[in-house]
Amino acid sequence: MKIIILGIGNIIFGDEGIGPHLANLIDEKYKFISDEHSVDVVDGGTLAQRLISIITEYDRVVLIDCVDVDDGEIGDVYSFDFDKVPNYITWQGSAHEVEMLRTLQMIEMMGELPPVKIVGVIPYVIGENSTFEMTEELIKASVTMEKTIIDYIKSFDIEVEVKKDLKITDVSGTTYTKGVEYDIGI
Repeated sequence: MKIIILGIGNIIFGDEGIGPHLANLIDEKYKFISDEHSVDVVDGGTLAQRLISIITEYDRVVLIDCVDVDDGEIGDVYSFDFDKVPNYITWQGSAHEVEMLRTLQMIEMMGELPPVKIVGVIPYVIGENSTFEMTEELIKASVTMEKTIIDYIKSFDIEVEVKKDLKITDVSGTTYTKGVEYDIGI
């Protein structure tokens, strides 16, 4: 089975970069060992529909993103299956979230959507001013998100080895150098 851990978000809007930052952390921190399964880690940024061909190559998807939750607090972490999204979860916090929701719905309509596990967190939403800094609430939440993702990967009898002891603040400064390479048509 091919599994992808896919970080979604915009790193110039602070907390909204949690998906790419956490994907970067997992990629640098862990090694996944299995004779039967493979695990790839990808920073998908805000590419949304451009990720369709990547997503459909996999048997399972772990999507790391921000979510909007009725009566939720900044830093609250949620984990759920895409086909069983709780009623109190929405993707109304930012443009990239709506785009990613629509992307998953399009793949589902084509009949090519693999099972998707979403690990989401409520961000502090940045207005007009951009920042690369995450709030303390999301830095703390990243620990819970990381554990949730690693436990999910282990549930497939995949051995997870720590290559380098890191935390999200150790890698967030270099996330802008990562991501999916694609042809921008120039």
